[in-house]
Amino acid sequence: MPAGAKLDAFAKAPADAPGIAKATVGRPRRRAVATTVGDRFFRDMVASMRNGVLAVTRDGGVAVINDEAYRIFGLTPDAGDIGRPYADVLRVHPDMVRVIASTFELSHLPNRVELRLKSTGRVIGYTLAHIRDETGEVAGAALFFKDLTRVEQLEERERLRDRLAALGEMAAAMAHELKNPLAGIEAMAGLLRRKVSGSPDAQSILKDIINEAKMANSTVVEMLDYVRPVRLERGRTALGPVLQTAVSMAESKAQRGEVGVEVAIPDDLPPIQGDEHQLCQVFTNLLINAFEALGGAGTVRISTTTGVMEGEHAPQGSLAGETPVHVPTVVIQIADDGPGIPPELTDRVFNAFFTTKAQGSGLGLAIVRKIIDAHDGRIDVTTAPGLGTTFTVTLPVCADEWFQ
Repeated sequence: MPAGAKLDAFAKAPADAPGIAKATVGRPRRRAVATTVGDRFFRDMVASMRNGVLAVTRDGGVAVINDEAYRIFGLTPDAGDIGRPYADVLRVHPDMVRVIASTFELSHLPNRVELRLKSTGRVIGYTLAHIRDETGEVAGAALFFKDLTRVEQLEERERLRDRLAALGEMAAAMAHELKNPLAGIEAMAGLLRRKVSGSPDAQSILKDIINEAKMANSTVVEMLDYVRPVRLERGRTALGPVLQTAVSMAESKAQRGEVGVEVAIPDDLPPIQGDEHQLCQVFTNLLINAFEALGGAGTVRISTTTGVMEGEHAPQGSLAGETPVHVPTVVIQIADDGPGIPPELTDRVFNAFFTTKAQGSGLGLAIVRKIIDAHDGRIDVTTAPGLGTTFTVTLPVCADEWFQ
């Protein structure tokens, strides 16, 4: 048969002819296999991403959500979430629900926006994108986001360090000008007190002058301690002896009265990499506050345990890459069963110069937080009126043991 006749016959052959059926069936099969492989690769890619990924359809159903998204949102992974309304899946994050809802109302979407989740306090940086179909119509939206909480903490710490450095220069000059007159007032009042020993009224007035001068000098010293940069003399530190020393020091500086102190420190508590002297100052201040809050009656409980917290990224070159690592920690709790702190004051207890005491400088807890921050740790307070107050200090264990 001539070549032209063969082409005509091929063109006119029925679809179910043996030579044709094989070709027409074979091509769709290859496309189906390719699609399956592509879908699997896409799922693996999204699951392996270091950023959170959430994609929703135009009708509000969840199409894609990876494990990192679950972790950042503090949710438990559930395969049943696919297809569910995103407003239900993210119901504990109404601020995030509003962000996604606005996606379909905007023609130009924001890029690299930061948001603090009110429900968890986490700071996330996110980017939004429209998902369009073959016709160019918006078929859905994608949210790509990253946990910036640790970055925000480090930036805030750096900003605080800069502010304190500037404040420190000013405070040092002021302290120098104040300390000398205060010392002179105290010394002259003491001399005058000896010369009027026969006058009880004058003795009482001079005693008050001396006490006020000492109190003013103490405030100046505390202010200097607060504004100076923390310089740690780090070493392998066992917290058991530090806490025992802090109890003794607190008893010498504040009236304990009938307050009972219960200490529970396990023998296998791991050491930390810290400054023993400054950590002792931290726990002494916390115990003094507890003794003063109890007013001579009640119980202070000191307990320690181990835990983990999300630390900075793993070292460069490690297999973990930029994945946040879980750092082993020691957790110290100092709890009292006193009157507690009013809710409206809880967020201010670590602010400089904030105090509820008649004679307080308001710098004790501010210095405590500064020292804990310098140790890359964290301090939290839990309190309620009538239920007492608990300060929780979290400190990383020795750095050389983190990645063993």
